[in-house]
Amino acid sequence: MSRSGYSDDDEHVHLYRQAVARAMHGVRGQAFLRRLRDALEALPTQRLIADALRDDAGDVCALGAVDATLREDAYDADELARHFGIARAMAAEIVYENDEAWRRAETPEARWIRMRTWVASQIC
Repeated sequence: MSRSGYSDDDEHVHLYRQAVARAMHGVRGQAFLRRLRDALEALPTQRLIADALRDDAGDVCALGAVDATLREDAYDADELARHFGIARAMAAEIVYENDEAWRRAETPEARWIRMRTWVASQIC
């Protein structure tokens, strides 16, 4: 299973998409998106990894940029949501965007640009 917890067999995807929208556009979600944007911009190297919170070289995924002290086993959307104090739907969406949304040969630098652009587009 992916870190996002998304699957292709959800018959109620429209309800889930509404939960994502509410989480992202709420006060708490918007505050976290601003925090995420600032963390991405503060990274010493503008690059993001996929499929892990951080690697041996010290590179991080988008959520890892917000909190580099996250335990490596803080892997699933439920635990990430609890850690960051955001809705599970929002945590899963951020992980999905970082790891899976553009599954192709993407450099870590291109992933940083894409994620920074995506985060900015979500801020109202």
